[in-house]
Amino acid sequence: MNVERPSRAFSEGVRKSMQSNKSRDTKPELALRRAVHALGFRYRVARRPLPQIRRTADMVFTREKIAVFLDGCFWHGCPEHHTKAKTNAEYWAEKVRRNRERDSETDALLAKAGWIALRVWEHEDPLQAAIRVADAIRSCRSTIADQSPRADDATL
Repeated sequence: MNVERPSRAFSEGVRKSMQSNKSRDTKPELALRRAVHALGFRYRVARRPLPQIRRTADMVFTREKIAVFLDGCFWHGCPEHHTKAKTNAEYWAEKVRRNRERDSETDALLAKAGWIALRVWEHEDPLQAAIRVADAIRSCRSTIADQSPRADDATL
């Protein structure tokens, strides 16, 4: 028996368009990754920082416990570039509201587990965003180095 699923709040054309949207390796994401790589940093791509939570970061620095999320202006409600949908405006407004709520929850869960969540808007300059990422990594690395026991501090 073939049961047709009810339409969400959009047309068949919008459904096809949404299905063609990439979830990773978008142009802004690739530009950010190239810029971070050019600064000499290596990372994991599209990983869950906390395996028990279904949230995937675009870039993960496991040693430093930094998760980088590249947020789309439409999907995450960018204060500068978000545009209201002309069709089914209530549905899309609620969708964006829930996305923002989930982003805040993700940031809080990561912070509770000792991680840093960095959020980058898709419209940001990739090099400037990469410098923010690099600064956070360097800060974490200096903290890690300060906390590690030194050989001359060890008691025999």
